[in-house]
Amino acid sequence: MNNKIRVGIAGYGNLGRGVESAISQNEDMTLVGVFTRREPVDVQLLSDQVPVHKLDEIESFKDDIDVLILCGGSKNDLPEQGPALAKHFTTVDSYDTHAKIPEYFASVDEVAQAAGTTAIISVGWDPGLFSINRMMGEAILPEGETYTFWGKGLSQGHSDAVRRVDGVKAGVQYTLPAEDAMNRVRNGELPELSTKEKHTRECYVVLEEGASEEQVRETIVTMPDYFADYNTTVNFITEEELRRDHAKMPHGGFVIRSGKTGESTDQVIEFSLKLDSNPEFTSSVLVAYARAAHKLQQKGDTGAKTVYDIAPGLLSPKSPAEIRKELL
Repeated sequence: MNNKIRVGIAGYGNLGRGVESAISQNEDMTLVGVFTRREPVDVQLLSDQVPVHKLDEIESFKDDIDVLILCGGSKNDLPEQGPALAKHFTTVDSYDTHAKIPEYFASVDEVAQAAGTTAIISVGWDPGLFSINRMMGEAILPEGETYTFWGKGLSQGHSDAVRRVDGVKAGVQYTLPAEDAMNRVRNGELPELSTKEKHTRECYVVLEEGASEEQVRETIVTMPDYFADYNTTVNFITEEELRRDHAKMPHGGFVIRSGKTGESTDQVIEFSLKLDSNPEFTSSVLVAYARAAHKLQQKGDTGAKTVYDIAPGLLSPKSPAEIRKELL
């Protein structure tokens, strides 16, 4: 295809690697470069055809990139990189610190409006696809409640907390949605659910030699802020089992809107995801929204955007006529 969308990647961890893979599945796009804070020679891409550059040299590539996908972390990277890069590029990012999204949006929007670039922020599945479904549920069923359940998913923060426990050699933690709570929601009961009632936690731990199972289990299940307020199960396994069964980063979840129409008719809307790889799926969402960002930029629709501002048809490589004929 001629006139492919030229994409750059800023940051090359799990997310950046996933974006590289996703671009290879989209025929209307081409990856023109990866930009990193590491030494470029130390970065091994999936393809040896794509050049790697230092991130601090990226401004000299502004005429070579149509959309830059930002793959840094939300805690330290994106608050700085989002506004800085939107000054020179049309961008898409996955900023996911929910409470700070309005503040982050404002900082990116100010720069993008002044520079005439387009910047779609907080793209992924939550925030992102789940956000859309929460809003749709409220708009369609104004009398009701929205419930979000996460999992089964590997939690990186909670896994780190497990690994910091004395006597733990290695380990992971999964967040699981509580089946009983989800069934109550699906049945239209509109329950008031505490965080503990909505999710349980499951740990898989490799012990240090000589460590006490009982002591490690007690330390984990009573850990404040992480496990004390949840029903937590600790399973002890071997290093081989950890490598074999827990190397992936699965995740997923459910957004359920339970409400009523008419006099007392129960209605339930449900959207769910089951992901073998959280970063690869998030990357695929980013790439679809990169296409939308490019289309908006071409139309002169600039400034910061969220998923709420993007018409679904802009995500597709197909023409509006093709979408109407094949999918409507």
